[in-house]
Amino acid sequence: MEFLDPDSLMQFLGRVVLIAPVTLLAFLGLPSLVGSPLSERTTGRAVRWVIAIGLFASVGVLALMLITDARHVVVDLGNWVEIKDEASGHSTDHGHYHFVVKFAFDRLSVPLTILSFVLCGTIGAFAVLYMHREPGYNRFFVLYAVFLTGMVVASLANTIETLFTGWELVGLSSALLVAFFQDRPAPSRNGLRVWVVYRVSDAALLLAAVVLHHMTGEGDFDRLMGSTSWPEGTAEMNEWQALQVGLLLLVAVAGKSALVPFSGWLPRAMEGPTPSSAVFYGALSVHLGAFLLLRMSPLIAVSMWLAIAVIALGLITAAYAYLVGTVQTDIKSALSFASLAQVGIIVAEIGFGHWVPFLWYVALVHLLGHACMRTLQFVRAPTLLQDYRNLEDALGDRLPKPPGPLAFAPVWVRTFLYRFALERGYLDAILTDYVVRPFVWVFLWFDRLERRWAALLAWGELRGQGDKETRSETTAESGSPKAEQHR
Repeated sequence: MEFLDPDSLMQFLGRVVLIAPVTLLAFLGLPSLVGSPLSERTTGRAVRWVIAIGLFASVGVLALMLITDARHVVVDLGNWVEIKDEASGHSTDHGHYHFVVKFAFDRLSVPLTILSFVLCGTIGAFAVLYMHREPGYNRFFVLYAVFLTGMVVASLANTIETLFTGWELVGLSSALLVAFFQDRPAPSRNGLRVWVVYRVSDAALLLAAVVLHHMTGEGDFDRLMGSTSWPEGTAEMNEWQALQVGLLLLVAVAGKSALVPFSGWLPRAMEGPTPSSAVFYGALSVHLGAFLLLRMSPLIAVSMWLAIAVIALGLITAAYAYLVGTVQTDIKSALSFASLAQVGIIVAEIGFGHWVPFLWYVALVHLLGHACMRTLQFVRAPTLLQDYRNLEDALGDRLPKPPGPLAFAPVWVRTFLYRFALERGYLDAILTDYVVRPFVWVFLWFDRLERRWAALLAWGELRGQGDKETRSETTAESGSPKAEQHR
């Protein structure tokens, strides 16, 4: 009867939540590796059953937590790597490294996990019909399983290394799905652009993990943020240390959630299929950065300057996204910028939580509600356009548009803002000219330098070989009969 114990049952259900997406990935991916992909019907059934099992298990964990008043349930899969201090031989000293695979079910991770299963299940049911007879049907669902696994791992991670693993899986699947239609040049080019921005974000997160280890000796959230459940945890570092780590995390968040100045990749991501655009860039992936800020909210509580930076970045992104979204001519880009505007507001709410901690709950509820709404809008967009066309055909005229907030501004102001919004703030051009191009120039300079040294060394080696051959010929001629006769 030990299995019926609430703690044991929560541990079991927690493992089911973690195993479900991994099982789906193995079930869909392994046959593809051997060249025998599953049929569409089998793939659809597998997606429905695995999503249902994972969803019911996560809801079961939530119900048991509410019944037993448990605020923090940890599923520990062991210490996989441990480097001890050679001087003392102990693994508890500051300066050691250990990699623990550990997952936490709390008031932040459980709602996002349930949201991931609900929205991925909805989009999975939609994609089974939407992707019917598509040549890349199986490839789409394999990447879909990779994304689901990454979202669950990142949502439940209780160490920064485990979170980085889920973060990478989400980024990899997202970039590959942007380039899903690889037979056209635009999706491949845009997928590469998304992948480059994600690399910057991943590098910042990895550097933050290294800094955390140097400061505290570990990357476990329950030790870094206190043993209490979210959001009552307290960061065990001073204001300057929190600011250092927080700014690195803010760069990672900006890249993953398309905040300014990395907003240019978001409309490019719309090159992927509509199901991936709906669940990734409209609902889950674009909110993953805000989730990371919520997870690291104890750092924001320690540093006022970090909170100010978070607020400024969120408000600037919201204003930018609203302005650019008003001039978009396709519905997917308009929805993506509308989603970005709300993400900016969510980020600002998280920053204001430094003074009003209750706003962290508001930001979490805002995130959950906005993700559901955007998923519905992305899925509904094609039929909505058809409904508008039918309505305009019935009326015989265009539907009237309400005046914008700048309708009464001077002409030169409206012209400038329109051009600014139409060029999407020139962010892509600025990053290309002032960030990418200097790096490319430096790399090309090193390439030329390497080629010169290689040519110089090769010329010296060839010259040495030529001198050696000359000496050999001279020695051979000196020992010949004709040389003897001459002497």
